[in-house]
Amino acid sequence: MKSSKPEGIKVLIVDDHAVVREGLRSFLGLQEGIAVVGEASNGAEALAMVDRTRPHVVLMDMVMPEMDGVQAIGRLHETHPEVKCIALTSFAGDDTVFPAIRAGAVAYLLKDVGPGELEDAVRAVARGEVRLHPDVMRKLASGIPDPGEEKTDKGLTRREKEILACLGRGLSNKEIASELFISEKTVKTHVSGVLAKLGLSDRTQAALYSVKHAADGPRG
Repeated sequence: MKSSKPEGIKVLIVDDHAVVREGLRSFLGLQEGIAVVGEASNGAEALAMVDRTRPHVVLMDMVMPEMDGVQAIGRLHETHPEVKCIALTSFAGDDTVFPAIRAGAVAYLLKDVGPGELEDAVRAVARGEVRLHPDVMRKLASGIPDPGEEKTDKGLTRREKEILACLGRGLSNKEIASELFISEKTVKTHVSGVLAKLGLSDRTQAALYSVKHAADGPRG
């Protein structure tokens, strides 16, 4: 008798194209520790389904009828901040990418993304990590107000400054731990300290803060 697969990371797929939803569902449904708990064809449906299915990760299309992805991500970020949203776009130059990240998305993927990258992104954001291309980070940092502009990093320890710089490079906790030769548990503790001292709410803001201040700082 075949044993049931553990539920693991619960994923909600939101896209107005049934073919796209089917492709995402078919692939993710085969991955160990990942379960697709629902599908929606627009942002309004997604909001209702989140209340019922309580996903950990939402794959959110950007252009949809009734309520688009940017609006839906913004609403989710306000009502269910624990749910991690990945913005899905059709092409790299999509003008909705930056608004989606400002609204609360912690990653963005092209719809023709490779299977391995899709799985990696889902698992990463479920762990609370950020998956943004460095070019996107730089553009965001230069184009939006600094969330910590009233703060200073003078209260950070040397190790916390190293952690902040790593966040600015988009490194995961595991990658930071490997680079700094410390445990992942220690990294989590330092990340919490950085956020608290700078008055920032999440890793995305910390990464943007790091990128912005690195750009504004002295150049060698």
